[in-house]
Amino acid sequence: MTNNAKSPGARLRTLMDNHTVGLPGAFNGMVARLAADAGFEGLYVSGAAVSASFGVPDIGLVTLNEFCNVIEQVCRASNLPVIADADTGFGEGEMLARTVHEYARAGAAGLHIEDQVFPKRCGHLDGKTLVPIDHFIEKLQFATAARDALGNQFIICARTDAAGVEGIDATIARAKAYMDAGADMIFPEGLRSEDDFARVADALRAHNAGTYLLANMTEFGKTPIISLDRFATLGYHAVIWPVSSLRAAMGEVTRFMAALKHDGDVSQFLDAMQTREQLYSALRYTPGELWTFPRSQ
Repeated sequence: MTNNAKSPGARLRTLMDNHTVGLPGAFNGMVARLAADAGFEGLYVSGAAVSASFGVPDIGLVTLNEFCNVIEQVCRASNLPVIADADTGFGEGEMLARTVHEYARAGAAGLHIEDQVFPKRCGHLDGKTLVPIDHFIEKLQFATAARDALGNQFIICARTDAAGVEGIDATIARAKAYMDAGADMIFPEGLRSEDDFARVADALRAHNAGTYLLANMTEFGKTPIISLDRFATLGYHAVIWPVSSLRAAMGEVTRFMAALKHDGDVSQFLDAMQTREQLYSALRYTPGELWTFPRSQ
């Protein structure tokens, strides 16, 4: 099978087997296209960023179909493998199994689910509550069975929010249980230091070196700014910047709206804008010529 014929999950696994992969957050197709043009090898669809782009908080209000619409936009526009946030799975085990199939149909390489109760909270907020380990393992069993039925190396990532609730020892214990239940990847959320990341990675590699590890490099949370190269040294296979592109974009939109209201024209922002030519170039569009969707990789 040529690389171009590989499934998204197989493509991402191959990348992670070779080096640590940076996955910036993309909350729509245009952001996805610009990330691909910048040279990124994969992308992440964040529940927090998608929710915010819909104008609602990250508490589980966006539906499965709405998420799938965004995932399809991002996958189609970028032709890159995408890991997508599935929050708590949109329900119990049976619904999670459907979520696996729907995310795969939308083009995702994989998804992650978390061990919080619904309604969930952002991973870097306090006051979270965890489901019992056996309950989450039962949900994972539905997810891994759906993965196996797909037969396309779709990635099931288990996120644990135990660090901020029960501590690092509990994070490691839960992650090991999730690995034993068949998770392909572990996402330890809300870690507070490089030492925490190293301790978790060392313990999980010793338990099962074949399981991928994902690190969350979000801003303004509990984790200090850590570089992609440093995460590679610490033993992580992928790093996400889930909300960074949305924060950058919305920060600029906020400043633009204030200036437009004050000045009544856009003069002071012209130099910061994407030009018409740059927009058309990103869209692969030449006026008057036939336009088609980019060919899938």
